[in-house]
Amino acid sequence: MKKVKVMKKTVMMLVFCGVFVVGSAMAMDNKSSDHAQHETQATMDRPKMGGMDHSQMDHGSSQEGGTFKHAVMVDGIHAEFQIMELASMNMSDPEGRTHHVMVSFMKDGQPVAQVVGKVKLIAPSGKEQIGDLKDFGSGVFAANFTIDEHGQWGVICLFKDMGGKHTVKFWYKHGAM
Repeated sequence: MKKVKVMKKTVMMLVFCGVFVVGSAMAMDNKSSDHAQHETQATMDRPKMGGMDHSQMDHGSSQEGGTFKHAVMVDGIHAEFQIMELASMNMSDPEGRTHHVMVSFMKDGQPVAQVVGKVKLIAPSGKEQIGDLKDFGSGVFAANFTIDEHGQWGVICLFKDMGGKHTVKFWYKHGAM
């Protein structure tokens, strides 16, 4: 319950401050993960679902081969998150961060490319990290973090597109299951 209160307080503080920084594009070679091609292809194959209100629908989470995935519909935008170890992607971070939090945004079957935002991770101990979402193209954004504690991590993503501000919150379980 304490973690939920901390997350709510954090979201309110971030929304109040309205701090959004324009992500800078990062070039990656083909040996690194080509985020835009990989994620866009995976999400564009899904058929559009009409006739139902999916504005706040949580599509759920899964864990496969070291990659955690969480999909949610918020305000008509399909957001799909992936949390991966940088080492498993043959990537490293100049500041020694260990994990990559990637998110793709789709609306009406098309990538949402004009997004700015931040991701906040809250460790089981309460330690917080905030990272700016960097634009990898085709509606795919990411930030790197240090995930060094086993247990439930709170993930909060605040993003802004042409339609306004949006918030996604979910839990990521790291470590021994």
